[in-house]
Amino acid sequence: CFLTGAAKLVVVIAIFLLTFYVISQVFEIKMDANLGHIFGNLPVVFSKILLYSLLKATKPPRYKCGISKACPEKHFAFKMSSGAANVVGPKICVEDNVLMSGVKNNVGRGINMALVNGKTGELLDTKFFDMWGGDVAPLIEFLKTIQDGTIVLMATYDDGATKLNDEARKLIAELGSTSITNLGFRDNWVFCGGKGIKTKSPFEQHIKNNKDTNKYEGWPEVVEMEGCIPQKQE
Repeated sequence: CFLTGAAKLVVVIAIFLLTFYVISQVFEIKMDANLGHIFGNLPVVFSKILLYSLLKATKPPRYKCGISKACPEKHFAFKMSSGAANVVGPKICVEDNVLMSGVKNNVGRGINMALVNGKTGELLDTKFFDMWGGDVAPLIEFLKTIQDGTIVLMATYDDGATKLNDEARKLIAELGSTSITNLGFRDNWVFCGGKGIKTKSPFEQHIKNNKDTNKYEGWPEVVEMEGCIPQKQE
């Protein structure tokens, strides 16, 4: 529909310019130097107008965080990806704001986590917990402090599972995760859930580390996910 409208506009402009030009030639209307120059180069002007209109009409729209379609009202757009092997860190974006990434230098080996206000979409906190050489205790304590109504986004980098224990997995499962119970060594995983969620979250992707199918040596391919998170209502 937009392309048709733009084409119609180009046609109207072209007709107007051509009509004016023909009339000026037939009736020998004297034009000043500037107008004479413009209409003397009418094909060039028309070509530029046509090219601009077509480019504007065919340029695909960009939605928040680069997702594939716009979110409905009272929803927050998000897009996230896990890390790539142990080289490129994960990325988490909400409402067109990059919350965590290698560029921001706030990601690390293990489980990367961003907390977002479920009512306003504002960032509350970001943390990463080393699940290979670190301790699971700080992760458990942090999970216990999350308030009801908070959106929780998690992404693995390198290895996010070795130090996980039953208590940590249970706390993450309570946020809506189903894959956390099966998360293993160097698996890639992204998850978006919330504190106080009553059902399992639909926003979760998990790829197992498998030497026969891994894209990178020792690591599976990156997992990406996008969607629209319902805004928490009063």
